Amino acid sequence: MDSSIDKKTLGNKFRAAREKLNLTQAQVAVKAGIHVNYYARIERGGPTARWDVINNIAKALDLKLKFPL
Repeated sequence: MDSSIDKKTLGNKFRAAREKLNLTQAQVAVKAGIHVNYYARIERGGPTARWDVINNIAKALDLKLKFPL
């Protein structure tokens, strides 16, 4: 992920979309093909995620991302 992207803002967008869809972190992680612990850390603004992972999460949440956030 590019260092110019605010990981916390991205995580907050993912959390808001997940809660709006009434999904658990585990459900999103399964849809995105990643481990639930990894997703939870991304949602908290933790690790730097690869673009393909960000894209998979966005698809799982039916979220269209525009950059910059």
